[in-house]
Amino acid sequence: MEDEKAAALKKSADSEESSSRVSDDSTDMRITDTGEDGPPRYHQANPESMSEEAKQQERDFRKKLNHAAREIVSDSIHERVKLIVHRPDYDQQLQAEYIRLSKELMPVVQEIARKTHPLLEHETSSEFGRNRYYGSKFQADSVAYKDYRYFFKKRPPSESPSLVVAIRVDESASMSAFGRLEAAKRAVIAVYEFCQLCDIPVLIYGDTADVSKMEQMSIFAYADFDKPDANDRFRLMRIKARSNNRDGMALRIMGERLAVSPEQTKLLISISDGQPKAIDNYTGRYAVTDMQQTIEEYERKGITFLAAAIGQDKDVISEIYGHERFLDITNLREFPAKLVRIIARYM
Repeated sequence: MEDEKAAALKKSADSEESSSRVSDDSTDMRITDTGEDGPPRYHQANPESMSEEAKQQERDFRKKLNHAAREIVSDSIHERVKLIVHRPDYDQQLQAEYIRLSKELMPVVQEIARKTHPLLEHETSSEFGRNRYYGSKFQADSVAYKDYRYFFKKRPPSESPSLVVAIRVDESASMSAFGRLEAAKRAVIAVYEFCQLCDIPVLIYGDTADVSKMEQMSIFAYADFDKPDANDRFRLMRIKARSNNRDGMALRIMGERLAVSPEQTKLLISISDGQPKAIDNYTGRYAVTDMQQTIEEYERKGITFLAAAIGQDKDVISEIYGHERFLDITNLREFPAKLVRIIARYM
């Protein structure tokens, strides 16, 4: 945190009862054609507000997310932290903001996706799948990796490369400085649209701590692979600078969601501008140790962690995550494309 005021308690603008609400004057907007050289074009698919049935489905899904998150942290140092998982709403203003930010990004994202698709088609149509623990053909070049995946195996025609991506966004108060918040929004837009183009399941959550005494940890479920929604892209515009940050708890919740997913490659990228700091005493070596132990625990479960540092504490973030997991984002304008290219390498 850059400022001692960041530790002050704030009243949440959202509550567990209202966080899944969709504005009555909002509309269902869907991408109909991305075109070859321009931003996506939208049309009004449904001029009516969300139906009562859809609202109830959102409430049920939010309750499911809350139950799952609390269960995940129940045997950790965060078990007594008062947690709420929100399902942010969206409105026409957020739709307009999304379209404005995406116009510049979409040509870049589409170009990366176009270059990636031939590789996917080659992998899918290949007679043999590589990097297996067992199979009918031995691949000597894989021995150097020492992961015991030394064989080829016949791949069914329907099987495609398996990747799931999670983006964690630090929504601490200091994210409001130096254009970091807009950089984070542009990055998640790029990742979200790339994943849609390449059929990659995606999880995008934001988090903050200490918005009130009754809400010590807040998770914002903007996009979730268990309930994909074309309007999730608009929810992303709810990302904002809020209060403190309890990083280890957020990483644990998202790490467990990935750990139980069926995909072979599980990538969790944390976008943050500072070191952990939350009430009471979740700071310094105590917080760092919690984060490092969480990373080690979930790496054993097959999660690959990357930390995108966009603030003043880059050296601290590098030390926490380890140099091999650290992404130093110097130019925030280049951040979205850089992040998408990194994800493409894991496909």
